[in-house]
Amino acid sequence: MHRNRNRRPNIVVFFTDQQRWDSMGAYGNPLGLAPHFDRFAGRGTLLEAGITCQPICGPARSAFQTGMYPTRTGCHRNTSPLPADARTLAHEFRDAGYRTGYIGKWHLASANPVPAEQRGGYEYWLAANAPEITSEPYEAVLHDNDNRKVALPGYRPDAYTDAAIRYIDRHQEEPFFLFVSYLEPHQQNRLDDFTPPDGYREPYTSRWTPPDLAALKGSAPQQLGGYWGMVKRLDECFGRLLDALKSLDLLDHTIVLFTSDHGCHFKTRNHLYKQSCHESSVRVPMAFAGPGFDRGGRIAEPVSLIDLPPTLLEAAGLEVPERMQGRSLLPLLGRETAEWPEEVFIQISTTQVGRAVRTKRWKYGVDAPGKHPENDAGSDRYVEEFLYDLQSDPYELTNLIGLESHREVSDALRERLLRRMAEAGEAAPLIDPAPPVRSGQRWVRPEEALM
Repeated sequence: MHRNRNRRPNIVVFFTDQQRWDSMGAYGNPLGLAPHFDRFAGRGTLLEAGITCQPICGPARSAFQTGMYPTRTGCHRNTSPLPADARTLAHEFRDAGYRTGYIGKWHLASANPVPAEQRGGYEYWLAANAPEITSEPYEAVLHDNDNRKVALPGYRPDAYTDAAIRYIDRHQEEPFFLFVSYLEPHQQNRLDDFTPPDGYREPYTSRWTPPDLAALKGSAPQQLGGYWGMVKRLDECFGRLLDALKSLDLLDHTIVLFTSDHGCHFKTRNHLYKQSCHESSVRVPMAFAGPGFDRGGRIAEPVSLIDLPPTLLEAAGLEVPERMQGRSLLPLLGRETAEWPEEVFIQISTTQVGRAVRTKRWKYGVDAPGKHPENDAGSDRYVEEFLYDLQSDPYELTNLIGLESHREVSDALRERLLRRMAEAGEAAPLIDPAPPVRSGQRWVRPEEALM
């Protein structure tokens, strides 16, 4: 048996890039791509509505590392590095006696190799700022603590997983916080292609297509087979990592979190792959297992990426800093009566300056006309842009904004959005209503606006 059972639990974050929630069987994907994740989620706690707080790489990662919205840290663009004095999860866990390690994609620095002062306080470092630019699917290149180039053999996710298993093996006698950040299933930028390992594209080409992609097409007909193949290999890597923890007798003493920074809409909502308020951009797989999370079941309440840092800290028995803007979801696991927000708040940048809220049933989004999405973090004026009924239209194919039948719903959600913007530290803006549209849609009762 393993020693030191009275110490704090280990933490492993398995963090993918640009992964849709419906790539997993636990969320309804019928292709059997992720049996390891599905079994893991069944053992632990599955968040049915895991939502990123910013659907783009760098800003989402800044929120996870700091527990603060990108407008608070200044990281509202991919090109905005994390401030050198920012407190991260690495600092919190190191101060509590944890060994800390980071492997893979960082995307929070101004240079590659990443200068030591821009690594977020992680003790062990084997990473690259943007491996989608500096490496290839079969040429995994990272840099170590001394900024020496390290070429790792194998398909890139396999290489990262090998490195993670080596780290765990070396630190099995002491509590550790390990963040493994994969590039996949993000596209390889140079090729604009979702490049799976050899033989993994063909079995999934022209197979099941999510309804939004079937209706809107985008680049999915050409790219979805490769994307599904990447998801399949990532799940195999996840299974290998869990097997390593089991073989070292660490599985029952390690909190494991699987999630992603944002989703992928395959150029159906804008000219890119994400950066919109739609489920395909913002909804991600999200599941925990390990001490405190086993047999947690399925949580239906919407949970934000920004809620994960305080959750990890509280689960490890550490104090959650007041600066963090999310909240621990542990009360939900205990089915306690503690209040939980009925909506999550989303900031959108790069393609537009936008904001949105998402409840169990509704999605409401606004846009800031005339603002430059690369330069402006926010606005003093927005215009209503989207309203979706996720109950009847889960893939958001019918925009209800401006319909007189849904005016009271929009008004109620506008007030929720204004409140969440203020809570995030933003100045209260004006939100102009969408031009009215007459329709034969069923009239929505006022009480439905609160669902």
